[in-house]
Amino acid sequence: MPAHRHPTVQDQVALTEIDLTGELMIAAAAASEDRLSTDRIDELLHVAGVPRRDGSDRGVPDTP
Repeated sequence: MPAHRHPTVQDQVALTEIDLTGELMIAAAAASEDRLSTDRIDELLHVAGVPRRDGSDRGVPDTP
């Protein structure tokens, strides 16, 4: 039998993911180009700094 959750319990990780997905969708809909650049996506997802394996900069999420 599945455990019952209190109706006010919120999954903060899921809510953050939903918020970021919404931001990406809004930015994509408003963009004049066909696709968002990786730099724009990184900006929306608050990613900065750490180099990727391919040598380009990307990284881990900024901490508030």
